[in-house]
Amino acid sequence: METVLKIILLVAIFSVSFISCGDVNKKIDDKIETLIKKAETLDSILNKEVEKVSTLDSLITKEHKNMMKLDSLIQKSTTIIDSVVNKIIKPENK
Repeated sequence: METVLKIILLVAIFSVSFISCGDVNKKIDDKIETLIKKAETLDSILNKEVEKVSTLDSLITKEHKNMMKLDSLIQKSTTIIDSVVNKIIKPENK
């Protein structure tokens, strides 16, 4: 009889242990799922911000090219104006 009580007590202890482990596993799974959803949300936000930075970078590059063209035109105009001014100020001896 004493052996049967020990076996019943042992089965009861294992049962309680397995039930509590199952509950802990469910809580852990829920927490992991929540973390995965948050990580996906952050990834989406990060991708949107990277796209914005990329768009801004391409706009800056385009504007830089425009500035280079404008600078070139200004240089040409300056050269022409300098030439005209020099002809007026210092006429060539004819």
